[in-house]
Amino acid sequence: MSQLFAVIRTYGPAWQSSCTLEEQPAWDAHAAFMDSLVEEGFVVVGGPLEGTLDVLLIVHSESVQEAMARFTADPWTGMDLLRISQIAPWTIRLGKWR
Repeated sequence: MSQLFAVIRTYGPAWQSSCTLEEQPAWDAHAAFMDSLVEEGFVVVGGPLEGTLDVLLIVHSESVQEAMARFTADPWTGMDLLRISQIAPWTIRLGKWR
């Protein structure tokens, strides 16, 4: 059964800090990959955590291992622009999910 996970990805050593997100190498391929994960319903929401080197994603997954495996196909993973730094099950205790 699918559950929600919080995934934190961190900029890797290949990240070019002098460039914007859209100016990073292979931006179009990365953006298309991430858009496909949203379209499939795997990624629920996500975006950079301002003032940090991290990106937070909330995903639907069967397990931590499956979540990790899904991101291996991201061009930015192979290029070491983004790395997974943490994945944890996420339980909503306050408010409600739309």
